[in-house]
Amino acid sequence: MPDASEEPRTLDDLALEVRCKNAGPFWMTLDVFLPDDAAYRIADAMITPEVVAELYQVPRESLRIFRIPQLRVVKVSFPRPVPQGGLHDRDMHAGQHHVPLASLPLPAPALTARVTAR
Repeated sequence: MPDASEEPRTLDDLALEVRCKNAGPFWMTLDVFLPDDAAYRIADAMITPEVVAELYQVPRESLRIFRIPQLRVVKVSFPRPVPQGGLHDRDMHAGQHHVPLASLPLPAPALTARVTAR
């Protein structure tokens, strides 16, 4: 998260944590933990199947998005491009795949204000 005096510009700035991990040898999961309900609503609106499919070049149909408002968490799971530990696996622990999602720019301030006012 940025300094309290700075406006958040990316999902990573808004979130407490954006991480990725294996969900077995054939799937990976992205986790986005948000600090409050307003931040959760913004992230929830941003993380759509279309956005994730484009960021990770995976078919929309293969995505699983889990929204957990009580915990202020959004989880996204999709098949790994290659099996964990396979010959062409460049990130065995799927620890670096969070970067495209974390770098996602936040919507315009006017849109953000409407989402947080819900």
